[in-house]
Amino acid sequence: MINTNSKAKKIYFLLLILSLSIFSTINAQDVKNGKTVFRSKCASCHDISLKKDMTGPALEGSIDRWDAAGDFKGKSGAAWMKAWVLNYNNPVSAGYPYASKMVNFASSNMNVFEGQITDKEYTDIIAYIKNPEVANAGVKAVAEVTEAGKEHSGTPILMLSILCILIVIAFYLGLASDSISDMIATKNGEAIPVRVPFYLSKKFKTALVIFATLFFMYALCKNAIQLGRSQGYQPVQPIKYSHALHAGKNKIDCQYCHSSADKGKHSNIPSLNVCMNCHKNVQEGPTYGKTEIAKIYKALDYNPKTGEYGDNPQPVEWVRVHNLPDHVYFNHAQHVNVGKVECQTCHGPIQEMEEVYQYAPLSMGWCVNCHRNKDVAFADNGYYKTYVQYHEELKSGKRKRVTVNDIGGT
Repeated sequence: MINTNSKAKKIYFLLLILSLSIFSTINAQDVKNGKTVFRSKCASCHDISLKKDMTGPALEGSIDRWDAAGDFKGKSGAAWMKAWVLNYNNPVSAGYPYASKMVNFASSNMNVFEGQITDKEYTDIIAYIKNPEVANAGVKAVAEVTEAGKEHSGTPILMLSILCILIVIAFYLGLASDSISDMIATKNGEAIPVRVPFYLSKKFKTALVIFATLFFMYALCKNAIQLGRSQGYQPVQPIKYSHALHAGKNKIDCQYCHSSADKGKHSNIPSLNVCMNCHKNVQEGPTYGKTEIAKIYKALDYNPKTGEYGDNPQPVEWVRVHNLPDHVYFNHAQHVNVGKVECQTCHGPIQEMEEVYQYAPLSMGWCVNCHRNKDVAFADNGYYKTYVQYHEELKSGKRKRVTVNDIGGT
């Protein structure tokens, strides 16, 4: 006689495991997460809109362009694009024509993200590039994936609903199986076994404990790694200062206001006297009128009608956005003067921000990855004149590049 009860239990637990698996993977393509990863990994060199190129090309339509470039050595254009993002040297070395073309786009080389971007993060970035308006609206939505056909992302409510439906289906399948087993036992004159409710069974409790333990360990590790990090932090400032207006539209150089960025360890908070170089004359803004500029006058105890300063100036209590742990040594001047690092490399597209937010994680791994993969402005830089061997290798063609890692930067 077939032991239908045993089979039913196996089916029930398989469905339970399947439901948990679907719950954890159904959101394989998260557009909103793609935006976060894009900000931290890509936005310093790439914009999405075709209206402008930055250090790297604008990424709108890039997926279609790589697809159109065609197959090469058994790989699709989409597969070569992924290889390019992880380590642009691989498709170039392989001779893929489109990669050879793209490597000459700008004088700056593409960063190497091998080991720094997971498959899921890559998938999320692609989703964001194809659907930036979805992430900007704060919504997760359906998007296409170039390499793996079409995958779908849903909202947490949808995922939870599917999980509940699967559990309910599994529960009623178990009840139906038990009823069939009871009918067979009655027909055969056998005693109907006394059953323990599924939620009291040892197998269910064991599965629940294992799942809870794994979830707890994952959450613990993930949150422990994030301690002290503030990516995406965007505090409200006492004065609504728009970098998009000043650095973007009006093209004011960053170091005009942050004048110590190339002179010392720290980049200064601009003095309000710097603001007054312009705002003695510019007394009304395009967005907030006179309201925000009046806060500058009040802090300086300045009378715009008479052009005179009073005796009671007060400092503006700006809210700090970027913080590093106390044990971290970061020198702005070294990066600006010697490394020739653009402000946007660490601070993101600052010229587009109405209110400043921390765009990069500023983690050890993020910094070390840059040091491992970024070329040093080496050849004509007097700071590196003592590295005679590297200079000779560059001249002879034995060496094509020098990274920060090569000179002990890790």
